[in-house]
Amino acid sequence: MALAGRRDGPLMLRGGGGGGKPLSRGSRIAVAVAVGIGLGCVCAFLYPDGLFRPSASALQWSRHTLRSYRDDQNNFFLVDSTACESSGRVTNLKSQLASLERKNAEMRRQINELSMKLQLAGQGKDETLYKPGPFGTVKALRTNPTVMPDESVNPRLAKILEEVAVKKELIVALANSNVREMLEVWFTNIKRVGIPNFLVVALDDNIESFCKSKGVPVYRRDPDEGIDNIAKTGGNHAVSGLKDSDVESMSDGHNNMTAYGFNDVFDEPSMGWARYAHTMRIWVYNSGFFYIRPTIPSIELLDRVAYRLSHEKAWDQAVFNEELFFPSHPGYEGLHASRRTMDIYLFMNSKVLFKTVRKDAQLKKLKPVIVHLNYHPDKLDRMKAVIEFYVNGKQDALQRFPDGSE
Repeated sequence: MALAGRRDGPLMLRGGGGGGKPLSRGSRIAVAVAVGIGLGCVCAFLYPDGLFRPSASALQWSRHTLRSYRDDQNNFFLVDSTACESSGRVTNLKSQLASLERKNAEMRRQINELSMKLQLAGQGKDETLYKPGPFGTVKALRTNPTVMPDESVNPRLAKILEEVAVKKELIVALANSNVREMLEVWFTNIKRVGIPNFLVVALDDNIESFCKSKGVPVYRRDPDEGIDNIAKTGGNHAVSGLKDSDVESMSDGHNNMTAYGFNDVFDEPSMGWARYAHTMRIWVYNSGFFYIRPTIPSIELLDRVAYRLSHEKAWDQAVFNEELFFPSHPGYEGLHASRRTMDIYLFMNSKVLFKTVRKDAQLKKLKPVIVHLNYHPDKLDRMKAVIEFYVNGKQDALQRFPDGSE
């Protein structure tokens, strides 16, 4: 059979060669329904996804009109994407972003801590822990990892440190009765500027009682025959050898060159063409004031200095610098520690003050963190003058003193 239609005539049903006659109205309706069903079946078979497929962007919009989110309490909720610009949604997104940033910072901290532990565990082993980056970006570690304290070694000291230290840092002074008056000047001015985290290590009973009477945090170490013998009778040089030590120290240098290092040329005429030998020089670190960190190199430095001072008659400052600076060479392994020199005008020795600063109108305006009276024997008198100058504003307080000692 074949279906045909005319614009101006009724629908006809034709056979192979016979004639036809017009269909009735009801028959035409039935035929139309049958034709529609047939066409629908054909289209469904040929186009299972439909005749008009939506675009990819439309599908994406439709699928993401409702999206699920998880808040900080792990609660799920649905959000209409068309309302994401609302102030409430923006606020929520900002809150989530801040939370992720905090978590990211904590993860970075943990990564750094684990890296330090890995480095510490690998000390002394032939291991490659890091890969170098692109040219010009490679930097060595500037600090060694800190070590965890063992409070069981000295519970009494650990308790004091917990009460006094701020962020695990504090200023420590060692003193015996020979320096009682200078000690009082020291802690009086520390209190005046509002520094709470300081501690006096008393080397005899009188200093311990004196500090307690003044409300000064004090620690009296347990008896030790070798150390106590130095503590009770030793002068300034001997006593300073009992301090802990680190690799950031004030310098005995009196200008940028002597404090931070310079190229010094040694002239030996007998060598002819090679008469000039270049050397690197730096003035020694002062063992009277330095900053220590709880690291393996600084603990090793402590052990080396303590051992030498207990086995040979030596000046603690010389031993301190020799162990810190001497390089490894045949028969000797040097200390693997980084070093830093403090600013000579902020951490000022008395040579800088009396020879240079007090005579310079601009340098006199600087306010140092500390002044160490290491170059002059009349320490107490000059200490009081320094306080008059920097604290009480007496401009001529330093003038009566000579540059050096008389």
